[in-house]
Amino acid sequence: MAILAIHPGAYYHIESFEAPRYAGYFDALVRPEDLPDTDLSAFNVVIIPCRTPVDRMAQHKAQLQAYLDGGGTIVATGESESQLFLPGITFMPQPTNFWWWLTPGADLGVRIAAPGHDLFSRLTQRDVTWHLHGWFDPPDGVEVLAVNGEGKVILYVDEVTTRGRMVITSLDPFYHHGSHFMPATTRFLDGFLPWIRAAYDRNPQQ
Repeated sequence: MAILAIHPGAYYHIESFEAPRYAGYFDALVRPEDLPDTDLSAFNVVIIPCRTPVDRMAQHKAQLQAYLDGGGTIVATGESESQLFLPGITFMPQPTNFWWWLTPGADLGVRIAAPGHDLFSRLTQRDVTWHLHGWFDPPDGVEVLAVNGEGKVILYVDEVTTRGRMVITSLDPFYHHGSHFMPATTRFLDGFLPWIRAAYDRNPQQ
């Protein structure tokens, strides 16, 4: 099993990828600019973390498409404008309420859409709830894992757009964990990263 993480180098990426809590989940780290010199087919999974600058990724669109067409898995988290460099993504931004939880009895509305999915043996609804930046209008046939209060998709697995797989979310756990802000994001990564390794522990390009 091999996981490559794109490492843009911001403080929250450094904390998420290099600090002891999660460093062991990543077999290699690469700057976006060094992707052309990287053989993506050597990796089962490529992770593109929250707030990766789109201008550093858009130039690699063809390489990422080829990796997916070869059967690779890409995990892309929020606020990176992934729709500009990954196929089949339609993203709809929404105003973000960062402080909804200060209202007694408030409910952000996030719901697990596939409670029987193995990811949710590791995560609860509370662990996917912090705030929302937007939602997706995904292709028919994807596996929807979580939705917002209006039933719009915020986390899904796409095995229909390419020969590979994309795990796409508008949630931004690496940013908040690395910023030491919002404990739910740390709980999310505590479950999500072990799930990624367990779920996709197979030979690359199969």
